[in-house]
Amino acid sequence: MLVLATTTPGEPGSEALAEPEIFASLQGEGPSQGRPCAFVRLSRCNLACVWCDTAYTWRFEGDNRPHRSGETYDRTANQVTLSEEAVARRIAALNQPRLVVTGGEPLLQAAALARMLALLPEGIAIEVETNGTVAPPPALDALVHQYNVSPKLVHSGNRAELALLPERLADWVATPRAAFKFVIAEQADIAEVLTLAQRFAIPLSRIWLMAEGTDAATLHARERWLAQLCLAHGLTLSRRLHIELYGDVRGT
Repeated sequence: MLVLATTTPGEPGSEALAEPEIFASLQGEGPSQGRPCAFVRLSRCNLACVWCDTAYTWRFEGDNRPHRSGETYDRTANQVTLSEEAVARRIAALNQPRLVVTGGEPLLQAAALARMLALLPEGIAIEVETNGTVAPPPALDALVHQYNVSPKLVHSGNRAELALLPERLADWVATPRAAFKFVIAEQADIAEVLTLAQRFAIPLSRIWLMAEGTDAATLHARERWLAQLCLAHGLTLSRRLHIELYGDVRGT
């Protein structure tokens, strides 16, 4: 069974299940930006970024981990559990050439995720988004074509001993299928990225920098200076295309 986020919160007391967040869209971030994809968003996360734009996947009532909004979510209204077969059928019905598995932190459900991916039609490219703290088991790793690894910097609010695990980062660097996507809020964040790149020998060609923000105006303002820093350091700029096209809403 897989635990998924929902496209909209379920109605308390309703017998109708909320719809799982499985949808078709253009990939908004990273190396595959602009490509048509199917998406599945899994629930739960082992980290807690203060600026997380999908806090409804983990900050449930009773969770006191910090978030700048202060909002908590009802677990039963924002989670739905489906069989691997049911998830695979919904993804296949979208008829897209690429699947992006996102979260939350998808690798927390690696065993069930591997079983689901094995049920998909042949030929679908599998892309997994991860915070980089959990190692994919062999059964899952054999099915994944691309990892988008997003290590969390100091401004995320996560302690380095939880978010930046040396053995995990070294393993991701050793995986040619892994690209590294860093969220940037201030110009000073670039120094932390460059330090990590040097410490773990991350090729600059595999690093994407993405402005933090959940509205187009904030993103555009930050991208203006971020673009110049990318140029200066030989790094690649990632937009947040889905925010610009649709806004900060679920299922996009």
